[in-house]
Amino acid sequence: MSTAPDQTAKVLRVWEKTAPSYDKQIAFFEKIQFGGGREWLGSRAHGRVLEVAIGTGLNLAHYPADVTVTGIELSPAMLAIARQRAADLRRDVDLHTGDAEALPFDDNAFDTVVCALSLCTIPDPAAAIGEMNRVLVPGGRLLLLDHIASTWPPIHAAQWLLERLTIRAAGEHFTRRQLPLVRAAGFDIVEVERLKAGTVERVFARKPVSA
Repeated sequence: MSTAPDQTAKVLRVWEKTAPSYDKQIAFFEKIQFGGGREWLGSRAHGRVLEVAIGTGLNLAHYPADVTVTGIELSPAMLAIARQRAADLRRDVDLHTGDAEALPFDDNAFDTVVCALSLCTIPDPAAAIGEMNRVLVPGGRLLLLDHIASTWPPIHAAQWLLERLTIRAAGEHFTRRQLPLVRAAGFDIVEVERLKAGTVERVFARKPVSA
């Protein structure tokens, strides 16, 4: 029997509770670990953009003015903050509550799909990437930013120990790597950057035109 619904419910509870303090909690890591990552994503986005697990909308300030942005987020509390951020930025964003593993959008609906710092907590990341593939047009862009398993054994060991706690408490993984899942889903890899002792990865992939 699948435990995915229970895992999704756990993640939802965590984000509902964390939402009011999330931006302050992530600010330190944005500077020392993920610096430049949101700008990297925004500079490669084009056309009709779907951001999966948009959270509090921290990427919104970095998208080009000429793209249209749709966002989906599991947590209504996180989404409420994203909605306010969009209003403050005077950015028209179409926001939805929903699950990354079952996107409520038609096939071939978007030119770019973005997912930042979220595949580490989505219970079935392969299913989510499959859904991202489905909603992208042929030739569409997949842009990912996440923390992953380090290339340095001592850090990798520490990550493994840490996630013995974080998986149980919040469904958060530190030793995942999304790139093999992207390849397995049939995407062509355009650009990969791995930073911070291999603990941070940026991925730019493209859905084949003749998929």
